[in-house]
Amino acid sequence: MTKEEQQLPLYYRIQQSLKKKIEEEWQPGDVIPSERELSEQFQVSRMTVRQAVNGLVDDGFLVRKRGSGTYVNERKVEQILHGVTSFSEEMRARGLAPSNKPVSFQIIPSDEKIAGHLQLKHYDPVYKIERIRLADRLPMAFETTFIPANMMKSLTEEIMNRSLYEYVEAQLGIGIDDAYQTIESSSATKKEAKYLQIKEKDPVLVIKRKTFTTTGTPFEYVRTVYRGDRYKFSIHIKRKKS
Repeated sequence: MTKEEQQLPLYYRIQQSLKKKIEEEWQPGDVIPSERELSEQFQVSRMTVRQAVNGLVDDGFLVRKRGSGTYVNERKVEQILHGVTSFSEEMRARGLAPSNKPVSFQIIPSDEKIAGHLQLKHYDPVYKIERIRLADRLPMAFETTFIPANMMKSLTEEIMNRSLYEYVEAQLGIGIDDAYQTIESSSATKKEAKYLQIKEKDPVLVIKRKTFTTTGTPFEYVRTVYRGDRYKFSIHIKRKKS
């Protein structure tokens, strides 16, 4: 242990040791040793152990189950909000295998809200695509996408099952420029819970995104519901120089 590490609070050193075990040895669903066992292992008080464990629970690495013990939580996929990337690109960048489970693929007349998002006339046709987004075969998100049908007349369900962005840029030659999106917390509806394999009213993250081509034309409006226990977002913010 370095001199700098020795100067850190005892509970924090224990916390980092436990975090290393979570990342390298323990698996999601494993029960961790009891406070008594950990206090004997690290030769510290149970209060110090409890402080270390509480920090890992607060950070989502561990989860307590009343009357059962403390368990290693499901690992969360982190998405850094730094640019316009597709779900497939994000998962591959993290060494995960992306896939889709189609729910519905249809053309419908746009309502007033969707028409406004996509700069269309009311009742203009749009694709409405619902699908479950998976990483390593685990459901991560339930996504509903709206796309102007007249802009992409050759769009198929097979294309959506691969990667829409790759198709738009490589096959159609349309450049993707920027996007505007909002993030909010919510509770899973009965339908969302079914597809995400969670309980109704479980916490979820909802992202609504409108993506534009290089000509400034919106080509998709997406509402994606992410499992709160498997996904987190981070934002890199650079301080502006005065």
